[in-house]
Amino acid sequence: MSTHSHRQPLRLISTKDLSREDWLQVRKQGIGSSDAAAAVGLSPYQSQLELWLVKTGRDEGLPKIDPNDETSPMYWGTLLEPIVAAHYTKHTGNRVRRTNAVLQHPDSDKAWMLSNIDREVVGAPDVQILECKTAGEFGSRLWCEGVPEYVQCQVQHQLAVTGKAAADICVLVCGQEIRVHRINRDDELIAKLIELEQRFWGHVVTDTPPPADGSDSAEMALRCLYPRDYGNTVDLRDDADLCQAFVDLVGIREEIDAKEQVEAVLKQRIQQRMGNASRARFAAGEISWKRSKDGKGLDVAKLLQEQPDLLSVYPLDRPGSRRFLIKQ
Repeated sequence: MSTHSHRQPLRLISTKDLSREDWLQVRKQGIGSSDAAAAVGLSPYQSQLELWLVKTGRDEGLPKIDPNDETSPMYWGTLLEPIVAAHYTKHTGNRVRRTNAVLQHPDSDKAWMLSNIDREVVGAPDVQILECKTAGEFGSRLWCEGVPEYVQCQVQHQLAVTGKAAADICVLVCGQEIRVHRINRDDELIAKLIELEQRFWGHVVTDTPPPADGSDSAEMALRCLYPRDYGNTVDLRDDADLCQAFVDLVGIREEIDAKEQVEAVLKQRIQQRMGNASRARFAAGEISWKRSKDGKGLDVAKLLQEQPDLLSVYPLDRPGSRRFLIKQ
């Protein structure tokens, strides 16, 4: 069944003079295009559980991205977006303009579907949306075989909200190469995307956390969601699934320990043969074993021993963290 709608999306709110804080609050009202991949479990950067914390307002303990941090990919992506858009026009001849709004799906049963688009393509018969991307040394690896899956989710979400037929993705790779990819509307994929996003949004509406997926993002989200323990014990002996999970966890830990021992032996064999050499070449690759530069640090223990009053003058409270220990 086609999900293609010719109805215009709703302009939920203008972003022209909207502060970043207010924009983030608006985004909590639904799933935006940049949330789409995380909502369906396909983001390499964010888990469903972390996104759920954000959407339910439980993200106070999560690390926040500083939009002015010049080491952040987001900072450079925002700074370079107009340059990428200008080069897209130069490269394709297609004119573009800003929309300056958070868009909302026109169907009432999909009002939770929101979207920001970087640019609208003007006057081109075959494409209506431009998405600008930048990819550094690490990020460029994700673009080796075309448009990464998480970006495809983002763009199909945009096409679903806007009812448009196609989008171009213009990516600046390592600051010196422009690539343009065309993404055509895929109604079958959009239908599946909406189904999975709606399932995630159900977790938000019912205030029920989605399952953790084993990612670093989910680990961080769990520590944020349950930062402390209350000293009680939960009896899970009648839960067959979790009892099996415990047995499997113990078994996998034992396998990891055994393989780490093998790894240590192999590593040390090579190190012993290398001796003082900095590098060793093999038929399948090479290993470097180099000394890092000497550095200077502060002997805090000795300083406090000699000047114990400093601890009361410059106190630093470090919150404790929960340790996950297995006992058989």
